[in-house]
Amino acid sequence: MAEEARLAETGTGLVPQSDGWFVLNVRDAAWMRHDVFGARCGFEADGRIAKERPALQVQQHSQVGFRLHVLEPGKASTMYHRESDQEDFLVLSGDCLLIVEGEERRLRPWDFFHCAPNTTHAFVGNDDGPCVILMLGARTDHGTILYPRDEVALKHGAGVEKDTASPQDAYSRFPHWRLGRPERWRELPWDR
Repeated sequence: MAEEARLAETGTGLVPQSDGWFVLNVRDAAWMRHDVFGARCGFEADGRIAKERPALQVQQHSQVGFRLHVLEPGKASTMYHRESDQEDFLVLSGDCLLIVEGEERRLRPWDFFHCAPNTTHAFVGNDDGPCVILMLGARTDHGTILYPRDEVALKHGAGVEKDTASPQDAYSRFPHWRLGRPERWRELPWDR
């Protein structure tokens, strides 16, 4: 029989600290925020959370990455990139711009984007307000990533000047993520 995971407090919410099943409401989960890339809730204690709270252990779901991401208006979710593992995205609220293979696509609530392996992509929040996206991705031990230079991504602040396979290089000009809820917490659907 599977055991229930132990949940621990981070100061901005709960994260699992053991293997097993758990139930955790978005309002009670730990959040990370970034001045450029918005906020995200991953329902797990990743390396960034463990760095902020050294008493916590890194505890990640081994096969699937799952997170909610809140995009602020005009801000990118990540740098434009492609991965060797598949990902899927569902817009839950708000609007955003999807940059995919050098093209722009507007996404609205309930739009689903299947990102086949090696599909280059990034999201940028619409100017009307925050956008919430459910993000799922496969996790493998042999996954690769590339951040290619792209004029459309650069125009929206989501691009790199030079191709790189290094996340450290792609994000070197930005501050680190830190514990914290989204700026507009009260405007988001789970706080109503």
